[in-house]
Amino acid sequence: MPVPPADPERAWFKSSYSGANTTECLEAAFVPAGVLIRDSKRPDFAHLTVSTKAWGRFVAAALK
Repeated sequence: MPVPPADPERAWFKSSYSGANTTECLEAAFVPAGVLIRDSKRPDFAHLTVSTKAWGRFVAAALK
């Protein structure tokens, strides 16, 4: 399956808890369909799409 090209218009971000030099980071981007999640080491690879509800539950669990 071909991987869609990176979208320079999309505002990908990392958690403020990510260290500046760490390589084990996820990046996320908010889109109308929900939240996209990708591996920061491989930004041109495929990404996951989750609902905003699922994203909220993930963030809440991570903050516990």
